[in-house]
Amino acid sequence: MKIYNTLTNKKEEFVPHKKNLVRMYVCGPTVYDLIHIGNARPMIVFDSFRRYLEFLGYEVIYVSNFTDIDDKIIKKAIDTNSTQKEVSNKYIEECKMDMKNMNIKEATFTPYATDEIKDMILFISELIDLGFAYKVSDGTVYFDTSKVSDYGKLSKKNIDDLKSGFREITVTGSLSKKNYTDFVLWKPKKENEPYYDSPFCEGRPGWHTECCVMAPKYCGGALDIHAGGEDLIFPHHENEIAQFEAVFKEPFSKYWMHNAFLNINNEKMSKSLGNFFTVRDILNKFDGNIFRLFMLSTHYRVMLNFSFDLMESAKKSFERIENCILNIEFLIKKLGNRVENFYNDDELFENKLEFYEYINDVLSANSDLNSDEIDIINKIKNYVDIYFDKLDDDFNTADAITQIYEIVKIVNQTANEKSNLLFLLFCFEVIGTLLGILGIKISIKNNIDVEIESLIEERNIARKNKDFKRADEIRNLLIEQGIELEDTRQGVKWKRIK
Repeated sequence: MKIYNTLTNKKEEFVPHKKNLVRMYVCGPTVYDLIHIGNARPMIVFDSFRRYLEFLGYEVIYVSNFTDIDDKIIKKAIDTNSTQKEVSNKYIEECKMDMKNMNIKEATFTPYATDEIKDMILFISELIDLGFAYKVSDGTVYFDTSKVSDYGKLSKKNIDDLKSGFREITVTGSLSKKNYTDFVLWKPKKENEPYYDSPFCEGRPGWHTECCVMAPKYCGGALDIHAGGEDLIFPHHENEIAQFEAVFKEPFSKYWMHNAFLNINNEKMSKSLGNFFTVRDILNKFDGNIFRLFMLSTHYRVMLNFSFDLMESAKKSFERIENCILNIEFLIKKLGNRVENFYNDDELFENKLEFYEYINDVLSANSDLNSDEIDIINKIKNYVDIYFDKLDDDFNTADAITQIYEIVKIVNQTANEKSNLLFLLFCFEVIGTLLGILGIKISIKNNIDVEIESLIEERNIARKNKDFKRADEIRNLLIEQGIELEDTRQGVKWKRIK
């Protein structure tokens, strides 16, 4: 598998430090409000990448933090007459709710910045002792970028360009900075702000230091992957590298992955433009699986354009997959079998090896398949092979999802009431597995579905007894519930239309 490494600006073969173990750190949100859809992109992309690594057989230590102290959080606390802790705790819980509804797996560890202040103070003190940081008269501590010969190596920024770009930036103590590119490690307290005691002054750490402390602590060793949005490349990740490598004398991370920005109707998302959407706004209109499918239908390093028209298109694509699955389930049921709700699990198979063993076992079961079905399964296997080739090529989910659509198309054209059970189950499990790797779920049965089928059965009896009034009443009742019926030669099929 190859992934694009921002540090080297090229695709590289992925080889973790330790065989079969991946240490991955993804920068989490600053929790001062509901997360917006820009926050959702790295969450979905790197959650899906983690799932794929696990499907390949890796153990993944996945760490993603919450920045729970920041200027925006403090401002929100002042504006709402509450405390910084109350604000951050509230929006951490809101964020967790949104993540659950997007089917984001819980991280192995989710550290909070405020729990790591003591270690940050020790880290900053070590930077001062090593000569990489200095304190000015008001207690502000700066990192001395002139001490790092390769500062700018991640962002590929020229140091002279950086100097000119920083001339207009002023922060507390900035007139005492040695270099325009020096950045804050510790800032003195302001009136009505939370603060912590330190050898430098009463205050709090700068944003760029927290991950330098949390990443090695919770990942338990050298990072294989550090990831986040491309807006973090500079200055955040650049400054992390400078600090970490000054202290530890080794690379912060072997690979750096960054997702591209998200625009709204081809414009930058901005509250002033009136095109700002929270994840909650979108999930109130669309299922989380549809949102996830939309996010993954564009390569993670390509600018993603969001619009409600494109979301509607993603909804139709999702419904096409869903209807295919429901049709297979219907045909299996017609053969007197029931399908368990596999899609409530993350994946149908533990790993890729087990999945391919299953495919080969099915192809070997000639007595349970006819020649046409064997040909179709071989065609599906070819699309499965391409699916994995695409994911192995810098996690190209866009092209991988295209292979799922091709499989759905074949299944819709070939699966019918004459199909063998093994063929139907194969189609069911392959589509479910490929979706599951990307964290996309299709629900098959629940109590509501049982009630729907009970009404359909009542309607069938009414029609048989020529009680067409009752049959129409039931159809209308189901339409009100967002259920559309289709009378076919094989029986009555139904699907959700809202």
